[in-house]
Amino acid sequence: MRRMTGPHSHGISFDETVRGLVKGSPWWMISLVVHAVALFVLYNLDLDARGAAQTARVQAVLPEEPLPPEEQPLPKQPPETPPIEPVVDPDVIDDDPETAGEETDVPFHEPMGDEGRSEGPMLSAWDNVAIGLDGRPGGGPKGSGGPGNGARRAAPKEYTDAVELGLEWLAKHQDVGGGGMWDCDDFMKHDPVDDRCDGPGKAHYDPGVSGLALLAFLGAGYTDRGDERSNRFARNVRNGLRYLKTIQDEEGCFGPRSSQHFIYNHAIATLAMCEAYWMTRNPAYRMPAQQGLSFTAMARNPYLAWRYNIRGGENDTSVTGWCVMAIKSGKFAGLDVDVEAFDGARLWIEKMTDPDTGRVGYLQTGGGAARPEGMQDRFPAEMTESMTAAGILTRIFLGEDPGKSDPIRKGVDLCLRRLPSWNPQNGSIDMYYWYYATLALFQVGGEPWRRWNQAMQPAMVSSQHPRGSGRKAGSWDPIDPWGPDGGRVYSTAVMVTCLEVFYRYDRVFNYSR
Repeated sequence: MRRMTGPHSHGISFDETVRGLVKGSPWWMISLVVHAVALFVLYNLDLDARGAAQTARVQAVLPEEPLPPEEQPLPKQPPETPPIEPVVDPDVIDDDPETAGEETDVPFHEPMGDEGRSEGPMLSAWDNVAIGLDGRPGGGPKGSGGPGNGARRAAPKEYTDAVELGLEWLAKHQDVGGGGMWDCDDFMKHDPVDDRCDGPGKAHYDPGVSGLALLAFLGAGYTDRGDERSNRFARNVRNGLRYLKTIQDEEGCFGPRSSQHFIYNHAIATLAMCEAYWMTRNPAYRMPAQQGLSFTAMARNPYLAWRYNIRGGENDTSVTGWCVMAIKSGKFAGLDVDVEAFDGARLWIEKMTDPDTGRVGYLQTGGGAARPEGMQDRFPAEMTESMTAAGILTRIFLGEDPGKSDPIRKGVDLCLRRLPSWNPQNGSIDMYYWYYATLALFQVGGEPWRRWNQAMQPAMVSSQHPRGSGRKAGSWDPIDPWGPDGGRVYSTAVMVTCLEVFYRYDRVFNYSR
């Protein structure tokens, strides 16, 4: 045994010291020390065992986390080469990381079909178990105009060619300085001086016509996804939607409220934003769409419909038609909507419908359509059934069966007496009427739709400026009652959406073509 050394050891060993201490200590102190040592040893042994058991239990509950699977590269698609690419101004702003598809990682998947057109959740309201306003399937926006889509194949080729050419014109005339809008009154500023388009509209309708232009792209299946190779209109849609987001105020209203007709702008922009969100499921568009719907609900008159002011007490059929379409699109997109608005709109349309003739009035029962001030002589109200068509479409979207509804049947008869005709001399050109009637009669189907569709080709397709006609190629002259307000952007966007009717909305009641 090694001896201790130090100033206090005096040569005595450690063992001898311990024995001396034990002999000199009372028995109870020795017992206390022994028990304390034993308890300390047992406690540490038990702690080690419990820690091992706890580790075993955790390992049993939490299996080893597998490594994330390797990201598989997307299959390479053969590049589509359109016959003629649109000339999109390279200066168009495209720096929003929230909406730029190639710069944003958002939790949604939108399959892209031929030429970058969406084959996402709008392919069919039936396949997606979407419901109509009364719980009936159908009537939802499809927005898949790709060549592989059966509905697009059902459209005449001259229609689809006209749509593509019209979209090219809209792409070329999207405003650069305005951050992606379509400039009603100055869209032609980038045209060559010796080949400049005419047909300006009014500046305060910029939000509305921008919404119409976006609806034209979305209706053909073009969204904000992809680049120029996979989707030649992606930048146009992306920047147009970004423009709408930048002009939405804190209450959800799209565009300034300085114009008397600002509700038109708002309703059309809301419709476009709802359809964009429904097609892409891009979360960047959910809140603007929801806020737009909330403002639409706030603006509605209690128990009835809409007009120019927020709960101003007056209603009209034209504004109400746009608001119903926006709310319907929002419902399909799964957003919160004002369900009481459906009953209010239905009540207003009933109030405006002449029970004897089926004609729907603008402000008065059976009173016919409105005309801008100073345009009544050039475009007589009796030459159009625009409000009747809007009433038919609203009734169908609200769940009224066209095969069983007497007001719809009478209204259809009135529309068939005013088939589309491109005649600048007799005041019959009314693209706003043609928009509503085309959507409505497509929903009705059967012989009424056959007759209307037969008249569309010479009136709508043949009146488009053909390829090779300079900067106007793809556009329509704004020579209807609303041309001075909306201009060439309005006329072109509305006519494109008319020709997309085969693949824009499902039929609510699925009547035969």
